[in-house]
Amino acid sequence: MRVSGVTRISVQKVTRLFGATAALRGVTCEFVPGTITFVQGPNGAGKSTLMSIVGTVLRPTAGKVVYEPFGTSTRQARHHIGWVAHDSHCYRDLTGRENVALAAQLYGCTDADAIAQSCERVGAGRFWDQPVGTLSRGQRQRIALARALVHSPSILLLDEPLTGLDAATTERFDQVLLEERDRGRIVVVISHRDGWAERTGGRVLRIEAGRVAS
Repeated sequence: MRVSGVTRISVQKVTRLFGATAALRGVTCEFVPGTITFVQGPNGAGKSTLMSIVGTVLRPTAGKVVYEPFGTSTRQARHHIGWVAHDSHCYRDLTGRENVALAAQLYGCTDADAIAQSCERVGAGRFWDQPVGTLSRGQRQRIALARALVHSPSILLLDEPLTGLDAATTERFDQVLLEERDRGRIVVVISHRDGWAERTGGRVLRIEAGRVAS
């Protein structure tokens, strides 16, 4: 299914330096719609740096990222990105619903039904009116996933989202990833969890010492 937004991400010879340390060394790869890509590799390989550059949080020291049809415009691409990190980064004093509604407003989405549907989709309906600070880690991650989905992004980025989660929440994440893939989204996941790529039919992109491993 064709979706509006980013239709392909092309990473072209991207290098990222932190002082004298090279986190990425000339990385070239592509992320395409309708595919779940699992970025794997040892700790310190550059996986999160690559995710941050694709997610427009960091700029490459050299090389470029092209977001079709917007070219290298990170400002335009940013509107089409949903992100779930290892930590939910939700406001703990706000309820789950309020966290999702705030994210929706930032993306120009004012549809109350979209907020409710996003929370229901991830199975957060039972606790979305509770302050996030009172929720378990698994519940917080469900709220974070709902927040990432509320504006119907064409790019979904997940950086180690399953650490410490129970089987039910893991299963819900699987379901959502497969739904997003089938809707033609670009889905990129960093995870050390064994079997996740195989279970969801994803492709694996391996990064070692800042380079794409052959």
